[in-house]
Amino acid sequence: MTTGDSTPAASTARLLVPALIFVALVVAVVGGLGAPLITAVAQAHGISLATAQWTLTAPLLVGAIATPVLGRLGTGPRRRQVILATLAIVVVGSVLTVAPLPFGWLLAGRVAQGTGLGLTALMMGVARDHLPAGRSGPTIALLSVASVIGIGISYPLAGLLTDLAGLRAAYGLGLLVTTLALAAAWWSVPRPPDGRASQVDVPGAILLGCGLLALLLAISRTTVWTDRPVIGASLLGAAALVLGIWVRRERRCAAPLVDLALLRHPAVVGANAVMLLGGIGMYLLLTLVTRYVQTPTTAGYGFDVDVFVAGLVLVPFSVLGFVGGKLVPPLRKRFSTATILAVGGTAVLAALAVFAVIRGQLWLLFAIMGLLGLGVGIFSAAMPTAILAVTPAQETSSAMSFNQVVRSVGFSIGSALGGLVLAAHTPADSTFPTNGGYTTASWLGTAAMGVTVLAALTLRQTPSPTTAGFPQERPSRTPHIP
Repeated sequence: MTTGDSTPAASTARLLVPALIFVALVVAVVGGLGAPLITAVAQAHGISLATAQWTLTAPLLVGAIATPVLGRLGTGPRRRQVILATLAIVVVGSVLTVAPLPFGWLLAGRVAQGTGLGLTALMMGVARDHLPAGRSGPTIALLSVASVIGIGISYPLAGLLTDLAGLRAAYGLGLLVTTLALAAAWWSVPRPPDGRASQVDVPGAILLGCGLLALLLAISRTTVWTDRPVIGASLLGAAALVLGIWVRRERRCAAPLVDLALLRHPAVVGANAVMLLGGIGMYLLLTLVTRYVQTPTTAGYGFDVDVFVAGLVLVPFSVLGFVGGKLVPPLRKRFSTATILAVGGTAVLAALAVFAVIRGQLWLLFAIMGLLGLGVGIFSAAMPTAILAVTPAQETSSAMSFNQVVRSVGFSIGSALGGLVLAAHTPADSTFPTNGGYTTASWLGTAAMGVTVLAALTLRQTPSPTTAGFPQERPSRTPHIP
């Protein structure tokens, strides 16, 4: 596709924003397909639930490892090719999940799909390079929200398709939307501005990947801590050692994978700390609610709903998450980014506190998830502003990819914390935890969000971004599609 004619270029420019948001939404939806399908996978392939759990864990691990590498590649001259190649890998993985093959191939497909989880940061880089300053900020905010609310979209859709047409139909949804995302990216994503250069620190990427793998395995596999705590402690120790070596290398490397000097800026440190703590609280409540509503009433609580209805509980989360994201641009005209982050965190805190105190009616859980979504939408949309206000335009993808890794770690900790607390409150002769376990876990999440709000408010001491856009201005350009 060429740009010798101004008409195709103008058409492409109009399609850029919806295409970027669509790609971010698709990779989030596909990444979240594993959670509601674990039981169906175990039944279809005759394997244990623990083995089927890897269809969720593996892509999340791969996504966390791939994200910083893709972020660095996204700062260079071949960003368009990297985006298209990654989406092609995701499409191939989607084919493997649909094909009637043994479980090993399904797992391989889910691993391939996980590479796409790092694409959102590249979409943010494209938006910042090729949209006018007044549009890039709101678009980046929506991209951040889309990468979160996709979780709430995938669950009910996967549950409904599984109930109506079986497991392959649910994974078929992933194949359809990833193919469409590849087509949308090929049609609309432009080449980056001239003069970009990037060099991937391969040894640094290997060190970071190994460190993240050990860390996420330790905090995402709760059975390690309940059955083999020595192995869990060893994984954490190994992660600390490898990540320490990685930090030492990055400080001395001429072309580091992640610019640690940039990450030391108070605004970036504060934003990443807020993302880590906020991610714990957000995912903790998601985990608690989805387990609670599916618990049989014979346990003395719960609503004994099926996967589809449990997925519907997440619909308010996605809807109000989008609304929350749309509220951020007008809020930025009146309040600082720190204040907006604190408001979003307070909404999440309130949702956790309400769940801890009152959860006896199903409609209350819908309302709680809506409140959680509103807070997450505000929180996620405001986050890029705090980071990109002090980040050079060419480093957008790398800086935001690191923030996504921090978020993944927070999500994993939140999920693991919920699982460990509920396991500790499960009697030896019972399948389900006591109702009090949910209360304890909720209050722990509330405490985490209290710290998050305080951390957000400390960002008031850092320079505030302009309300019109991000500081590193560049001339508006028409996307160029090779």
